[in-house]
Amino acid sequence: MLLLASASSSPLSFPSSPSNLHLFLPSSFPRPSLHLPLPPPSSTYQATPLRLHTPPPLFSSSPSSSSVEQSGSFSQIHNGLLYSRAYWVSESVIAWNVEVGNGFSYLLASKDATLSIANYKIQGEDLKIKLEEDRAGLPANVVEKFPHIRGYRAFKLPPNLDVKSLLKSQSVVVVYDSDEKFRNCTGLQLPGVLDEIFSYNGPLGALYSEEAVSLYLWAPTAQAVHAYIYKDPSGDDPMEIVPLEEEHGVWKTKGPKSWEGCYYVYEVCVYHPSTLRVEKCYANDPYARGLSSDGRRTFLLNLDSDELKPDGWDSQANEKPILHSFSDISIYEMHIRDFSANDLSVQPELRGGYLAFTLLDSAGVLHLKKLSNAGITHVHLLPAFQFAGVDDQKENWRFVDTSILESLPPDSDQQQALITAIQNFDGYNWGYNPVLWGVPKGSYASNPNGPYRTIEFRKMVQALNHIGLRIVLDVVYNHLQGSGPFDEHSVLDKIVPGYYLRRNTDGFIEHSTCINNTASEHVMVERLILDDLVHWAVNYKIDGFRFDLMGHIMKGTMVKAKDALHCLTKEKDGVDGSSIYIYGEGWDFGEVAKNGRGINASQFNLSGTQIGSFNDRIRDAILGGSPFGHPLQQGFVTGLLLQPNGHDHGTEANAESMLAASKDHIQIAMAANLQDFVLTNFEGEEVKGSDLLRHDGTSVAYVSCPIETINYVSAHDNETLFDIVSLKTPMDITVAERCRINHLATSVIALSQGIPFFHSGDETLRSKSLDRDSYNSGDWFNRIDFTYNYNNWGVGLPPQEKNEKNWPLIKPRLADPSFRPQKIDILAAVENFLNLLRIRYSSPLFRLRTANAIQQRVRFHNTGPSWVFGVIVMSIEDGHDGFPGLSQLDPIYSFIVIVVNASPKEVSFICPPLQSRSLQLHPIQVMSSDDLVRSSTYEASSGCFVVPQRTTAVFVEPRKM
Repeated sequence: MLLLASASSSPLSFPSSPSNLHLFLPSSFPRPSLHLPLPPPSSTYQATPLRLHTPPPLFSSSPSSSSVEQSGSFSQIHNGLLYSRAYWVSESVIAWNVEVGNGFSYLLASKDATLSIANYKIQGEDLKIKLEEDRAGLPANVVEKFPHIRGYRAFKLPPNLDVKSLLKSQSVVVVYDSDEKFRNCTGLQLPGVLDEIFSYNGPLGALYSEEAVSLYLWAPTAQAVHAYIYKDPSGDDPMEIVPLEEEHGVWKTKGPKSWEGCYYVYEVCVYHPSTLRVEKCYANDPYARGLSSDGRRTFLLNLDSDELKPDGWDSQANEKPILHSFSDISIYEMHIRDFSANDLSVQPELRGGYLAFTLLDSAGVLHLKKLSNAGITHVHLLPAFQFAGVDDQKENWRFVDTSILESLPPDSDQQQALITAIQNFDGYNWGYNPVLWGVPKGSYASNPNGPYRTIEFRKMVQALNHIGLRIVLDVVYNHLQGSGPFDEHSVLDKIVPGYYLRRNTDGFIEHSTCINNTASEHVMVERLILDDLVHWAVNYKIDGFRFDLMGHIMKGTMVKAKDALHCLTKEKDGVDGSSIYIYGEGWDFGEVAKNGRGINASQFNLSGTQIGSFNDRIRDAILGGSPFGHPLQQGFVTGLLLQPNGHDHGTEANAESMLAASKDHIQIAMAANLQDFVLTNFEGEEVKGSDLLRHDGTSVAYVSCPIETINYVSAHDNETLFDIVSLKTPMDITVAERCRINHLATSVIALSQGIPFFHSGDETLRSKSLDRDSYNSGDWFNRIDFTYNYNNWGVGLPPQEKNEKNWPLIKPRLADPSFRPQKIDILAAVENFLNLLRIRYSSPLFRLRTANAIQQRVRFHNTGPSWVFGVIVMSIEDGHDGFPGLSQLDPIYSFIVIVVNASPKEVSFICPPLQSRSLQLHPIQVMSSDDLVRSSTYEASSGCFVVPQRTTAVFVEPRKM
């Protein structure tokens, strides 16, 4: 999800805080679902009735106007208890942005949360503690951890205070004037002091031994915790209600071995700042490894049990496809349901689920085999953990009769109306609305109860490994679907309220990622993330992780994540952690922008970490504009200057400048987006990649080694590649030309240095009927056909919510039958894509492993102010054994030239530095069924290349035997 400057947008193409404004959000943000509150798992839970809470009355008597004037700001006093504007940052220090002057400050606490304001005084406290301002200010370690409060005043607590007990109470800080008149008050944010006192490295979750099952829950602010143990996933009263005992903030109990295979829920009695009450919260275990079908109970699942392991599972690490270097990775992004939901070669009960990947003769698996054989190394699966928005119980799903949908015109608005009417009740959602990170999603299993999720997920991993593919899991640690004490999807915020979710300076949850931002800068949040990653790597043999909105996670967390994974070994953990690759969306926005909450994992902060991030620069330069710009803005391959579509790109000189800048951006991306790579820009100057600037003044290049860049032109976010090409190109060109442009864009990605990333369906001309955000558009708009009969173009106007403003552009295109590719076009696209992969893996020169190797071997021609419009020429040089200079990497080819011609006309290009070489068209292109690429030529005597319109030709110099 969320390629927010990502696989869908330019990170700096919007104001610095997109928050929840749809105007600035990429179409990919996870959308909160509307859910009715559910009762606790059984009537036994009903310790307190479910209710919508309103804050307790803040005033028990009505102040007169004169008293308001005498007591300062009425609104400050009135709202004081609703906010948490002070920070309890360590055992002895509270930070508060308040002026005390000649007054006095106090900490007040109430175990039963009975604090209220009467007659401009706070009453109901159990304890009143005087605070002393420390004129030295906040300690350096506090400012480093909480940079957004660096200017706050520091207030010291007296020594020998029982802080641990106070943290279980409602606490506020207040300021009184010197004459004891109440002036200000606010609640406290506790993560700093909780981290200092209660950071914990011991066991959490359920642990299994031969004779017992033990439960551990980190909940230092809880006043009491009980575990409700159930025999079954739903219904019935609990078998037992077990009180847990606390030790240093961790609640634990030991139960009999017979608990294994049962279900449980925690009842946590805790003060919750969102309601200003002590609540009884009912929650799953944050470290759950299994769930009931409705996600309301945690399943006691021993992942080490032989009964949960498919044959050969323990030795699966030895069955992994060979990966010599991260530079050899090519990624194919796919949604589990998309893969088989419409595949008639899969039996109906398995469509859209894990087991569809185990059917070796299905259309989808046969297609994946082709991709694997050609060079794809990793399948990136969109979220497969427990997420909201899709009921795990398939019998509750609603459907639309596809025969009705198929009978409607291609530009009708009726399809989307029918789909959106049931979109929150069908089986479809991308899954960027996390509930529990550590449990496979139940809707993809044949049975969401019991152990089936685990067994079938493991079988899927085995099946993909068997056909030569490693698995990347899309992880969403930047936000959670639920919060508060009663939301059915809330878990972490019920266990330790106010800790796991990042809050603003008023104490309210940040929502810049769309909903309920998490705070990896807090110790136990970071630990949960690291534990979860290791869990997926060890227990499910996952080979890589893609981090959604990685920029909202701290850089330190990401580095620790990489280190924790790379420390895993076959001998100790059953996996080779050194082969696990991580990457994500490094967009810098919201409250974390410019390191606002610490050094975050944004693009510019990740250089040198060997963690990959999506390169939106190459996407925007190739296609034109950004996902936030006008959809008709053209780019390098979509006709900018060379085949205008009627959109106003300014003067011809301006269009020329835009095209030239786009070429430079693409070239530096083809050189792995290296900061220090030197090329000649369109003005004829020698510049580093970091010296190339975008429209907003930021550098184009930001990485230090090739595996830190993920090059892409499309992803699940925004329009598919074929759809965006169909929007940006002139309406009067042929579908065959659009297909060539689709292939041309893909070729740049496939032949660049760095790691190429492809959205599933790029190779089949996949369409979503121009839907720019299909996260909840159902199977209808997300269909993909691996039999190559159709590409899903023209299945109705895309859903109104995200697309209505573009319907005037979309409607005439969908209505025009000439836009629809035929099977022959799709087959050609598949062949061309496979050929690109085969070319990439025909020589290690396409996959150089170091920045130094790229600097030494990669050159660009056709540069400077006299460049031939629309043409990029890149050469890669190899050395020769026994000769000084470059080492030899490729035993077959000593020199490679890639010529990208984005022009609608054939080009003839003379390149003197490439004269007198023994270059010939790559043998894979010689054997291609594409007549145009086969007609590409090179003349050694003149150094002249002739390349047909909209064609990427690869020339190689074979070694002399």
